[in-house]
Amino acid sequence: MHNPSQQNYIQQLSIDCVIFGYHDKQLKVLIPKLNFNGDFWAVPGGFVYQDEDIDKAADRILQERTGITEIYLEQFHVFGKAARNSQKFIDRLISLNPDMLGDELIVKAEYEWFARRFVSIGYYALVDINKVIPQKIDLDDSVEWYNIKDLPEMIIDHNEIVIKALETLRLNLDEKLIAFNLLPETFTMREVQELYETIFDKPFARNNFQKMILDLDVLERLEKKFTGAANKAPYLYRFRK
Repeated sequence: MHNPSQQNYIQQLSIDCVIFGYHDKQLKVLIPKLNFNGDFWAVPGGFVYQDEDIDKAADRILQERTGITEIYLEQFHVFGKAARNSQKFIDRLISLNPDMLGDELIVKAEYEWFARRFVSIGYYALVDINKVIPQKIDLDDSVEWYNIKDLPEMIIDHNEIVIKALETLRLNLDEKLIAFNLLPETFTMREVQELYETIFDKPFARNNFQKMILDLDVLERLEKKFTGAANKAPYLYRFRK
């Protein structure tokens, strides 16, 4: 593992990514668990090289974590409170993992680098969960999908970052027509409705919802989906790009 303080990173700036997936009527978030004693979870994140565009850095981090390249990615908020830093997390990490205290000079340099105030740029990503193979990095014990209603307690302000990402996703869902990034290439109208109901955590009237979606004029209707009962088979749709 490379020591961040010795890399050509912009100091006191980080990127945190909320990766949304959808499966079995559940909105899920990809969360790594850190490979240290103690229960430490965090949204996927990283740092920005001095000569790297912010969006390129976020895209690099997302590809590293998902193993896919075509990802809907959007910047949604900057987290920059004056008191925002990792000191409390780092202190607890060291207390539970005293074996980290090997080379005193290296530990001191890394501690000082991490414990300072950090401004974090938040991005959220929407992926087809069936295409993602979660990727671990050196710091990870595991990386798993968690139901957004049952997230672990994460480090620093990462739970707040997920809440803000969900709020922004809801605001942008219709205006930017982004919900379809969470679905496979073809889907039924019922599957679209179930997705919306999951994201907004409330039911929608079937007829009104279908009219709302069709009025967007962004879907292409395909053949019916075979279910064994031809007269009740629903139509398949795909997003018209």
